[in-house]
Amino acid sequence: MSLLLCRQEHVKRPYFMEAMGIHLYSSQELSYVIFNYPLLVMDGFVDERLLTFLREELNQGFLALKLERWIKKKGSMDEALMIILQECDYYSMAEVGRFRQMAAALRKKHPADFNRMKADELFSLKQYGRAVEIYQELLQLPYGDFVDDLFLGRVWNNLGACYGRMFQLNKAFEAFQNAYRKNEQETVLERLYELSKIDERLVLGEEFMVQITEQKKAQWDKKLQQARETARKSQKVKDLENLFQKDPIKRQSGAADLLHTWKQEYRNMA
Repeated sequence: MSLLLCRQEHVKRPYFMEAMGIHLYSSQELSYVIFNYPLLVMDGFVDERLLTFLREELNQGFLALKLERWIKKKGSMDEALMIILQECDYYSMAEVGRFRQMAAALRKKHPADFNRMKADELFSLKQYGRAVEIYQELLQLPYGDFVDDLFLGRVWNNLGACYGRMFQLNKAFEAFQNAYRKNEQETVLERLYELSKIDERLVLGEEFMVQITEQKKAQWDKKLQQARETARKSQKVKDLENLFQKDPIKRQSGAADLLHTWKQEYRNMA
C-alpha cells in the first residue's frame, strides 16, 4: 500500500507506520491515515516517535509541544488525534466532527469486538501476520456473554483466511475446522473442501464429509475449476511467461526485479 497526496513537504526521514507497512511523507498523509484507519491509530499511536517526526521532519514544533502537554495531562488519545487533524488543516471542521463521532462509536464497542475489527482492518490491508497475532490473542479470551461460539467462530474463520493468504494451508485447514465446529456455516465447510482438493494431505474427517452432499461437491468443484482457470490468466502468471520469453540477460534482470517484488509482498504478510 502507498499514499500519494498533494502537499509536498521536505522529509528526509519519513515516518514508518508499522501497522500498515507504509512510510508517511507529509502531514496530509498522516491526516489521511488517522481519518480513514482509526482502528489502527486509536491506541498508542501518539508517542515520542510521532512527536519527533512532527518536530524534525514536518516543522510542526508547536503541534508536537501541544500534544506533549496533552499526553502529560493524560488526556484522551482520541482528542490527541483530533488535535492533529485540526492543526494539519487537511480535513474540514465538519469532517473532524465526524471523526469524533466515529471514534466515540468505536470506543463503545466491546474490547474483544474492537480488536477483532482491528485485525479485520489489518487483513484488508494484507498485513496478515499482524492480523494473526490479534486473532490468536482473541482466542485466548475467557468464554463469556460476548465471547461466545458465534464470535469465536468468526475469529477462527478469519484466522483461517489469514493462514490461507500466507500459504500455510495446514494451519488454515485447522482454523476452518474449528470455525465450522463453532457455527456450522456452509461457507466455512466449502473452504475446508477446497483446501482438501488443493492439498491431498489435508483430509476431511467424517464429521465434515457427512455434511457435504453430491450436489454441493459438484457446485464447489465447478467453482474451484473456474478459480484455477482465472489464476492461470492472472497477471503474475503472465509476468512469468513474458519473463521466460526474453533473452538470458534480460530474463535474469527481470527475475531479480520480480523476486524483489514478491519478497516485499511476503514481508508485509509476516
